[in-house]
Amino acid sequence: MSNPVYLALDIPQIDPAKALIEKVKAHIGGIKLGLEFYCAHGAHGVHEIAHMGLPIFLDLKFHDIPNTVAGAMQAVHVYEPAIVTVHASGGRAMMEDAKAAAAEGCKVVAVTMLTSLDESDLRSGGIAGSPHDHVMRLAELAHTAGLDGIVCSGQEVGAVRKQWKDGFFVVPGLRPAGSGTGDQKRTVTPRQARDDGASVLVIGRPISRAEDPQAAARAIEATL
Repeated sequence: MSNPVYLALDIPQIDPAKALIEKVKAHIGGIKLGLEFYCAHGAHGVHEIAHMGLPIFLDLKFHDIPNTVAGAMQAVHVYEPAIVTVHASGGRAMMEDAKAAAAEGCKVVAVTMLTSLDESDLRSGGIAGSPHDHVMRLAELAHTAGLDGIVCSGQEVGAVRKQWKDGFFVVPGLRPAGSGTGDQKRTVTPRQARDDGASVLVIGRPISRAEDPQAAARAIEATL
């Protein structure tokens, strides 16, 4: 992948979203569409963004019984996404069915632990161990289920890459040096994540809410 940066399009209105893409598309490799955008605009919105010519990462984090997730995966074929997410905590059978139902060429990746969570959040949910341990367990489960890769923070991607050498790793929650972390708890810089083995770098607010999004995207690209 020549440019691993996928812009997280955290703008719920279509026209401003398209205007932002026009400003930065020379400095990114794809677009990530999440729940906020999808729930607001559905199929129409996805097609509007897809028509702008960049690969689409459909970040809907499917998590349900295997039959339901397989049906949902089949339903998104129409969007021709490059990447789709499921939750690793849905279990091996769910992940196996999701991959079997995915369109040819679509990478199915499992969300391990959200970058807005830390060890205290794991404890409050009854999960023992560190975020690193939790991510490694779920990465192994996703690997045995036949998925293409996982979503994890930049703090774990290097260790996962050592065990899953041909995996596809999506790293969100990235923050350029000197920027605020916001609601993210386990962050690294885009360059560090790339050096540690990330395949895709998901970056949202540091670009979309920058005073000059084009300059921000260009500056991130220059570090890679």
